[in-house]
Amino acid sequence: MSLRYLRAGLLASAALFSTPALAQTQVAASAADAALDADDSAVAELVVTGLRGQARTVIDSPAPVDVISAEQLSDTGKAGLKEVLNTLLPSFNLPGINGGGTSWTVRAVTLRGLNGDQALFLVNGKRRHTTALINNLARVGRGGVPVDLDLIPSASIARIEVLRDGAAAQYGSDAIAGVVNIILRGDREGGSIGANVGRNYLGDGETVSASATYARPLGEDGFIDFGLNWKNSSPASRAIPSQAKFIFQPLPGNVPDPRDAGVDRYYWGQSYGPGEDDVLASSVNAELPLSDDLTLYAFGTLSHRSSKKNTGSFLPNNTTRPNTTTALPEVYPLGFNALRRIFELDAQAAFGARGVRGDWRWDLSTTVARDNAQLDGQNTINATLGPASPTYFHLSTHVFDQVTTNLDVAREYNVGLAGPLTFALGAEHRFERFEIQAGDEASYIIGPYAIPAGQPFAGRPPAPGLSSYAGTTPEDAGKIHRNSYAAYVDVGADVAENWYVGAAGRAEYYTGGVGSTVSGKLSTRWEFAPGYAVRATVSNGFRAPSLAQTIFASSTFSSIQCPPPAGVVANCLPGMPYVSSPTKVLPTFSPAAIALGAQTLKPETSVNYSIGLTAEPAPRLRFTLDAYQIEIEDRIVDTGVIRGPVVGAILAANGLQSDLSVSYYTNAVDTKTRGVDAVAEYSFGLGDYGDLRLSAAYAWNKTEITKIKPTPAVLANLGYALFDRQKQADLTIGTPRDKVVLSGVWTWNRWKASLRETRYGEYTEAGAQPVNDRTYGAKWIADLDVAFDVAEQTTVGIGANNLFDAHPDKIGLLNPDTGTGQFGGFSPFGITGGYYYARVERRF
Repeated sequence: MSLRYLRAGLLASAALFSTPALAQTQVAASAADAALDADDSAVAELVVTGLRGQARTVIDSPAPVDVISAEQLSDTGKAGLKEVLNTLLPSFNLPGINGGGTSWTVRAVTLRGLNGDQALFLVNGKRRHTTALINNLARVGRGGVPVDLDLIPSASIARIEVLRDGAAAQYGSDAIAGVVNIILRGDREGGSIGANVGRNYLGDGETVSASATYARPLGEDGFIDFGLNWKNSSPASRAIPSQAKFIFQPLPGNVPDPRDAGVDRYYWGQSYGPGEDDVLASSVNAELPLSDDLTLYAFGTLSHRSSKKNTGSFLPNNTTRPNTTTALPEVYPLGFNALRRIFELDAQAAFGARGVRGDWRWDLSTTVARDNAQLDGQNTINATLGPASPTYFHLSTHVFDQVTTNLDVAREYNVGLAGPLTFALGAEHRFERFEIQAGDEASYIIGPYAIPAGQPFAGRPPAPGLSSYAGTTPEDAGKIHRNSYAAYVDVGADVAENWYVGAAGRAEYYTGGVGSTVSGKLSTRWEFAPGYAVRATVSNGFRAPSLAQTIFASSTFSSIQCPPPAGVVANCLPGMPYVSSPTKVLPTFSPAAIALGAQTLKPETSVNYSIGLTAEPAPRLRFTLDAYQIEIEDRIVDTGVIRGPVVGAILAANGLQSDLSVSYYTNAVDTKTRGVDAVAEYSFGLGDYGDLRLSAAYAWNKTEITKIKPTPAVLANLGYALFDRQKQADLTIGTPRDKVVLSGVWTWNRWKASLRETRYGEYTEAGAQPVNDRTYGAKWIADLDVAFDVAEQTTVGIGANNLFDAHPDKIGLLNPDTGTGQFGGFSPFGITGGYYYARVERRF
């Protein structure tokens, strides 16, 4: 049988769902295409994401889809899946540093300019659960609860399909910006082991990772495929150290205290950079055909993370410039770096069966998931308890559970069109539960200790809470659950030889006060000339508020500069550059939040439009150009910080401290995002010098705020804006507006070289006032990977990410005595500069 007929047969046999079996068919089809001669213009990749009938090539898809192969994943030299996608996808963005809290561990991402939780992530076509950690203190993607991609082992991935189109009518909540479908390997034999080591050019940030896969037959035609990834990365800092002449009180004669030589002069900003991260992620993917009409399947992941990061540095009260009243010299004579610890155990397992009954294909599955995140504080203190205070605290535990059951059925009807009509329908039930557990009592209580005589601020009580953070109180703890019930219908057909039309509709109902939604989608593709086509979609979608956004409450302590900005009341002490201010996130249903104008959260709703052009003007040459508009109403954001005497009276009337600064989540804004995605690919032979594949991708998007919900009267009368200018800027200009990815892959005999140039456009980190805004210019980043097959089954490689050691524009040293970060926080390519690595893989 010729390869062309083999490919046609594989396409026909792929008329199933986005299931593990289909993933195997895709891999086989891609292998067949790869063997086609150079004169064949067929595009190798087959995709199923966004389709419930026959699999289609990337160029034939009615909506834009990117495909990332396992080989591309490894060639980046990166161990984390978020970093890989940020490297390869122009429509994907990952801020290097993005605020405090837990956002440094589960960094928020954006897709097509929208938050990461406005995109749906799948594994083998089944919904992936989100993390239990809300990005409450992030700047970009603030308040989001994204999927933690780094807990999926990259070694187990066969391919990733990224649907850049609204698909809520097909998949349900969250699929506003698009759908990312991660398809696991499904080999029947063999495996691999690999290792990767690297470090930053400056000698920090060492990363060591290892991977393994192993596959065995299961029965006559089944398989079981295991994957494992381990990664350990060391911290790095790009802070400017303090240049102060004295840290501790000078001795008589203005002589430096000998302790000055040993103090860590990064004390003001050492948390400026990535922390330490240790992740062990495993997976299994299995299928067992029982007959020609029935196949059982199962897949899942089990992962553990241990993270540690300096979240603040504090000098004791016996220094010339203490920055806190909590660094008791009896416990920390040289001051201390407060460390935040996160221990996360994450698991997801799917079990299902699919088969054929008569003319109908069916797929029934249940997916069970849990993410358990334990938050601790290390090397810190509750100074209000005095020198007897513990220095290690359990702060809280967050738990998210999700159970999803799907039934999908489909068949084809011959209705006189150019091709059969695919008719699919299905139902889904999803149960979700979120819980916040209280921390140790010592992590939040306020003790009676007062600073003793002989120290600065003698007789004053230390600031309450732990340095940098506080534990979750029983009042802030709680749990919530809900159910959702959905039904969908999806039809599509080639109504003519060159014209495809598809339609989908979905109805979904949520308990817990969220209510019901109905969404639909129309899509079409018309090949108006051989190799040239236009495609278009229109759809509406939704994203239900996450349980974390509904119930989340926290009590922390933020720093206010002394003297405070105009209009801000702060109990500043003489000689103290900062004062600790208690802050609290109020759940929307709390009496205090309601008194300040909070309302029950509603689903975000969207309308998506997309139109594109595809072209294959020559063999192995293709172009795609897609423009889109995404209108979102009732986006969920948090309010600005609300404080002051009148607010204090409202809080006191509802049983809270009057000196709190508070915020809450609300459906505050409507937005419009417009964008363009363009992709060009060309591959050709170089004769005796191998083969070369070139690609160029470009993404541009712009988000505008079209409406801001009126500020509740109680806040407007106090002069507050519901959604302040800094948060507006973070939403609209905090990420690059455009991104270009140029790449070339050259293969010759046993050699392979990959070179990639990425241009990240300018972005702005806004301040509370325009004078504090900082715009960072566009930068080109080069990545190089060179690999050599030292044996038939063994490959070694070396490479560099950010080859020419580019950094964001420097801020400049604002205060030589305290030091500062150099490069801001939103940089999409990080702040640590160049990184070099070596890797090895052995296949068997």
